[in-house]
Order: sequence, then structure tokens, then C-alpha cells
Amino acid sequence: MARAFLLVLDSFGVGGAPDAEHYGDLGSNTLGHIAEFCAAGAADRAGLRSGPLKLPNMSALGLLEIARLASGTSLAGMPPPERIYGLHGCANEVSKGKDTPSGHWEIAGTPVRFEWGYFPTEGEAFSSELVDEICEKGEVPGILGNCHASGTDIIGRLGEEHIRTGKPICYTSSDSVFQIAAHESHFGLDRLIALCEVVRKILDPLNIGRVIARPFIGETSATFTRTGNRRDFSVLPPEPTLLDRLVDRDRKVLAIGKIGDIYAHQGVSRVIKGNGNEALMDATLEAMEEALNGDLVFTNFVDFDMHYGHRRDVAGYAAALEMFDARLPEIHRKMQPGDLAILTADHGCDPTWRGTDHTRERVPIMAFGPGIRERNIGIRSSYADIGESIAAHLSIPSGRHGRSFM
Repeated sequence: MARAFLLVLDSFGVGGAPDAEHYGDLGSNTLGHIAEFCAAGAADRAGLRSGPLKLPNMSALGLLEIARLASGTSLAGMPPPERIYGLHGCANEVSKGKDTPSGHWEIAGTPVRFEWGYFPTEGEAFSSELVDEICEKGEVPGILGNCHASGTDIIGRLGEEHIRTGKPICYTSSDSVFQIAAHESHFGLDRLIALCEVVRKILDPLNIGRVIARPFIGETSATFTRTGNRRDFSVLPPEPTLLDRLVDRDRKVLAIGKIGDIYAHQGVSRVIKGNGNEALMDATLEAMEEALNGDLVFTNFVDFDMHYGHRRDVAGYAAALEMFDARLPEIHRKMQPGDLAILTADHGCDPTWRGTDHTRERVPIMAFGPGIRERNIGIRSSYADIGESIAAHLSIPSGRHGRSFM
């Protein structure tokens, strides 16, 4: 037993999910299609990046082998490494849905077996009765939006009207979410957070997974920008997760980024925020200095999903992957004998796919640390194997789901 570091590259799927067709995602492959576009020169952007996808450190952790295992395809333009280090494989998701809570809860050993609630895709997303209740209990004069939308698009379209009328912008997606966008100063950040807390209680009977606060700044549609003060209000996991089991045994769980929100702040010792992947990596490295024997540092790198996957920005996604890969040696240098680090994802969000939503895919598993030898761990039957492997490494009893690959 030493320490564990669980790093989730939000939406970094590797294709090949056996039930992808059920979700309308047969053929989606976040990693594979990004590599393909890069190799073809379709992800070149002046001042940002160019050429084939360059991920030498993750390649040395078995990424190319993972791609072949998950979807039977090679990664275009990416040369094989001289040597592979650590454990590598991929995992199927057994949870219902393809959203953040489903993936993260299953990673932490608690699959979602129930069906989430969703809002209609045709016509108005929210019923007049629901809107009236939100307006009355949330003390707002009305709402804007009331539809399925991309956050950046709907803020651009309705942000000025929101400032003028004081009505929050409410929208959803194909996931089980209710999102509320409001201006940080004109509407007020504290007021937005309070409104989300009210809406969370109203939506509990509908089994909606998350209410998300989406604050933004700027004065015109051309200058509106979402800030790093996003908050997710999630329902509680259906049973204790790996995080609960650790905290119950007096271990620390250092939750970086939106991890605390995803688990409704249950099983979390301390929340550490960071605005953007660079800041989240900095926070992870600082938390590694703080973590003691038996502790878990758990980070979600949200930019891959929020800024690039949903916006279908292939070049931006590729550049973010290359930045993350370039900083991986910093993680290596902070590790001590007995430590374990695992890189994985919670779902896919193929930026070449139709629409703007998540995609049902297998996720990569790259596990490494001092003394961990190279081994192909195959296709795991559940993301829960990741949590159970951490439990085994940190010497706590196993949970009800999943099987350790350690």
C-alpha cells in the first residue's frame, strides 16, 4: 500500500463499445478519429498544432495497443513506441446512459443499473408546470431557452436578452441534465448557485442526474465567455463508492476539478478547483505532495469534453491531448515506491461524430508506477474493475462490483 492517483481524461473514448448501436453511436471512436484527422492534415491550426497526433508518453503506456484491442484499428500516423510500460487495456461500460455520473460512479465501483430521467427532444423541453414551479420557488420572472442546446450557442443567442430581462437561460441535452446559464454579475453567481439548489430539489422526483450552473461574463454576444465557476449538483450515488469506502477507513480523498460535484461531495476529504486542464494538472501535482500513505488523488480533466468534444473541435482536442501527454513525465517524477497511477475516461465524445453529445465507447486503462511491469489486461467487463484495482492497491476490502486487475 502506498498512494493512488486516478486521472480521468473526460470523454477520451477509444471506440468499440459492444452496445454502441443501441445508443446510436456505432462507429464512434474519439481517439481513433482524432488520430485519423490529424494524420490527414484536417486538424492543423495555425499557432496551435499541426501534423499527426503526437502522444509519445501515452503511447509508451500502451495507447496504440489499447486502440487495437478496443476497436480493432490502428492509430493513423502514430508510430509504435520502443517499449511499453505498465498495465494497459480497456473497459466496457455496463451502466445505463453515457453521461458523467454513470461513468464516474462505475469507475468508483458503483454501476448505474437504473434508467435516468430525460427531457423531451421535440418541442419545449420543460413542461409549463415545471417552469412555473421553478419560477415561483426560484424567484425568477421566467426562463429563456427551454430546449436542447449547446451551451456556448445558446448563451450567444440569448445572453443579451438574459441581461435585459433577468430571466435565466435553461436548457438540456441528450444527457440527464438541467443546465442554467446566467451572468456572473448582472444575475449574480451566488443567486445562480441558489437557483440551482432549488431546481435540484424540484427535479429529484424526475430522477434527473445533474443540475449544472453555467456562469458567464461579457456584455455582448461577441464577448460572452463561460467562467470556471461551473457547479454540478448531482444526485447521490445509489450505494457507497470507492471514495466512501476510503473515507470510512480514515483515508483522504483529494477531489480535483469537478470530482466533488459528481459524487455530490460524498466520500470527499477536500475539494481542489482548477480552471482548465493546465491548472488541473498543476493542482494534481500539488495534491501529490500532500497525499499520504493510503490516500487517493482523483482528478477530472474536463476540457477534453467541455471545450473540444461537445464543440466538435478536433484540432483543439488533439492539442489538449498533446499538452496533457507532454506533462505526464511530471506525474512520473512525483511518484514514490509503491504508488499507482491510472489514466482512464468516463465515456466518449467523438468530435467528428454527428450532433454535440457524448458517444458510447470503451475507455482506455493505463496503469503505471514504480515496480509495475508491462502487461496487457485485456477488455474488462466493467469500469468498476478500475475502482476495485485501486481498492486492492490501497488494501481496503473489495466492493460488490468489479474485479481487480492488479
